[in-house]
Amino acid sequence: MSAVKVLVTGGAGYIGSVTSKLLSRAGYEVTIFDNLSTGHRELARYGELVVGDLMNAEDVEKLFAGRNFDAVVHFAALSLVGDSVKIPLWYYRHNLLGALNLLDVMHKHNVRNIVFSSTAATYGEPEGTPIVETHAKRPISPYGRSKMCIEWMLEDTSRALDIRYAALRYFNAAGADPEGECGEWHVPESHLIPNLLRTATGLEPVFRIFGSDYPTPDGTCIRDYIHVQDLASAHKLAIDYLLAGGAPQSMNLGSATGTSVRRMYDIACAVSGRKIPLEEYERRAGDPAVLVASRGKAEKLLGWKPQFENPEAMIRDAWNFYEKNGFAPKIR
Repeated sequence: MSAVKVLVTGGAGYIGSVTSKLLSRAGYEVTIFDNLSTGHRELARYGELVVGDLMNAEDVEKLFAGRNFDAVVHFAALSLVGDSVKIPLWYYRHNLLGALNLLDVMHKHNVRNIVFSSTAATYGEPEGTPIVETHAKRPISPYGRSKMCIEWMLEDTSRALDIRYAALRYFNAAGADPEGECGEWHVPESHLIPNLLRTATGLEPVFRIFGSDYPTPDGTCIRDYIHVQDLASAHKLAIDYLLAGGAPQSMNLGSATGTSVRRMYDIACAVSGRKIPLEEYERRAGDPAVLVASRGKAEKLLGWKPQFENPEAMIRDAWNFYEKNGFAPKIR
């Protein structure tokens, strides 16, 4: 029996590289497609790397010509909420045109299965906690709206062209490949755990907490962190679900409980063995006290059960990745 052939767009990035490794280790034949604008060749260790841009239809056509993919996992996108507010047209152009070119060529080459890395930002301000799939979708940033538009694109394409999809919505990927080969490497870095560890190593002078008077047990925001290895396993299970004939679905990947910012700070101090300099500031406008998503639907349809739920494991694996690879000093 021949190996399942999977295309991973954005496979030289954070979640894409960890997913490519998991798929490769599971016996899938992986092709990575990345323009390396935010990804890194060093992370594209598991699969054939093809450098190209989804915004260039000729690049995408050339990628599919001569290759027979069974499924696509689509990570490639611009993903910074703040930037999307400043340059919305670039986000819409990049994210929507990339998805459009990809789906167009998939249809042309009779590739019928796609797992889409969506976002819980499609819900906007939550109407309840934890967020469930039946809650209203009211994204408030161009980033979240662009992802919602792609989900609508997938719905319409599925009905018209029989392309099956699984759209996976989640908030904060965390941690790194437990073996320390693939992990979070952004330039510049905007995420909580890497910035905690950068401050622990002296690359940043101080870690900032915005708001310590929220109606939560320790006064800081509670956010939904999922270990990147668990996200990778969910994407694999979604491929298997579609290849087995599963119906198109959108589903959350969540912790249902979340972890506070102060708790993550305390864990980072313990893991690094260092007292991380800390300053507290007033709340940022628009930051809800709690943002967590359910995972009941993914558990039911995919059989997804996270194996690395402990936030200590997330920070420990992230710290191991930086220590092993020496990437932290390169992040500017």
